[in-house]
Amino acid sequence: MEKLITIQKSVIPACDVDTLGKLGQVAEATFGLSGIGAYKVGLELALSFGLKEVVKIIREHSNFPVIYDHQKAATDIPALGTKFAKAVKGAGVDAVILFPFGGAATEREWIKVCREEGLVVLVGGHMTQPEFLEAEGGFIATTGPERMYQIAADSGVTNFVVPGNKPEFVLKYRQLLEKELGEDKFTLYAPGFITQGGSISEAGQMAGDNWHAIIGSAIYKAENMRKAAQQVTFQIVS
Repeated sequence: MEKLITIQKSVIPACDVDTLGKLGQVAEATFGLSGIGAYKVGLELALSFGLKEVVKIIREHSNFPVIYDHQKAATDIPALGTKFAKAVKGAGVDAVILFPFGGAATEREWIKVCREEGLVVLVGGHMTQPEFLEAEGGFIATTGPERMYQIAADSGVTNFVVPGNKPEFVLKYRQLLEKELGEDKFTLYAPGFITQGGSISEAGQMAGDNWHAIIGSAIYKAENMRKAAQQVTFQIVS
């Protein structure tokens, strides 16, 4: 079981801010706080300032792992996986989130090359927005996420992203992965809380003992970010 975060449960601040100064404030406000496990950064900061500079700012305040969410990586051809993995690793990132909507061949190859570069791979398959699955009026086959998780598990992945604001699916995918990998042999990561309507306590009941809540604006938009982070970490680690 590959573990990015040493503790079983934590909060991961999603640093979806628009300046490096604000990023530094988030890292400074949350570093050393019991229950913070890692930081997630996305495309806005990476495109605006460069991923290497983004990681540098976090490292000035914290030694927690940095997760890069390309929103959404692993949707292109298999051959681009190597270029992606090398670029991300070169920036100093510890882990990447892949949502392999580009098909099975792309999923297997991107997982392989990312792991070869020493990156911890988190695989998602089901997003938090409404009208996502075909059965809900969306474009993704209803069984698609299950296949993505199964292929990832077969490829050695033990870290998975599930939709925290859809607890019935958190339970469904947890049970699926327990069959594939065994109980307590994987870790779930879940976004979709607070502003997207998800309940941390309800998702936690569905997710089991090894899971991490990804929390964005509830922390970085708060007047007192450290106090806000303490409040959400209390909900998951207590």
